[in-house]
Amino acid sequence: MTPPRKVMDFVAQFQIRSGFRGPTDASPVGTAAQLPVGLAIHNFGIQEYMEHSSATNSVFRQGMTFRDGLLHPGEAPGLGVELDEEVAASFPYQPADLPVTRLHDGTMHDW
Repeated sequence: MTPPRKVMDFVAQFQIRSGFRGPTDASPVGTAAQLPVGLAIHNFGIQEYMEHSSATNSVFRQGMTFRDGLLHPGEAPGLGVELDEEVAASFPYQPADLPVTRLHDGTMHDW
């Protein structure tokens, strides 16, 4: 949480506002960590928020809530996210590799 806070303090000199990401391909822990940073800086701009699936929410119990267009941190201590290991164990890991594009000579290429 300290690095983004320091970056935001620096860019405030240039009147730049924050634009923190909150995609669903990352766990709710990332959003929960960004939330107090956004509350602490004076140059807050926007916090992207995408609702996670019910499966993700069952594994990561969260205190934060989204209502009326606002993301509320909740009353839970720390980041307000608890990992339920028993529920997580019911979702076994399944590798899902991204496709790798290679040129004819075998070198990796941008896809």
